[in-house]
Amino acid sequence: MNALQLAAGLNFIGAALHLVVIWWGPEGYRFFGAGEKMAQMAERKSPWPATLTLLITAILTVWGLYCLALNNNFPALPWMNIVVPAITGIYLLRAAYPLLLSPWVAFFRTPFMVWSSLICGVFGAVHLAAIWPLLFT
Repeated sequence: MNALQLAAGLNFIGAALHLVVIWWGPEGYRFFGAGEKMAQMAERKSPWPATLTLLITAILTVWGLYCLALNNNFPALPWMNIVVPAITGIYLLRAAYPLLLSPWVAFFRTPFMVWSSLICGVFGAVHLAAIWPLLFT
């Protein structure tokens, strides 16, 4: 397994975990730290938590497919040489901004934001390692 395949796998694992949250229901939102407000909306059968979570699932799935396409494990996708570096940047930005803003914004100090930032940092680092040779060849 190479770094692009690992990056794809991380995206697919993230997508699967988001499906688990929907399946688990309000307790899934609580367990994974999405917040009491999301859990309460899920308890009230609001479509918003599942819709938002499905949107994240779809995005992560597409990101995984882009990584596989760039690695020639999946048919070529439009702009994959631009999209995968953009995905990398999104992960790294998502990892950095809560940690950088946490001294001034209390929300960014919540366990969910800290853990999800660290996870996004790891995902971003794997993606960066995967595309590094492509950036400099």
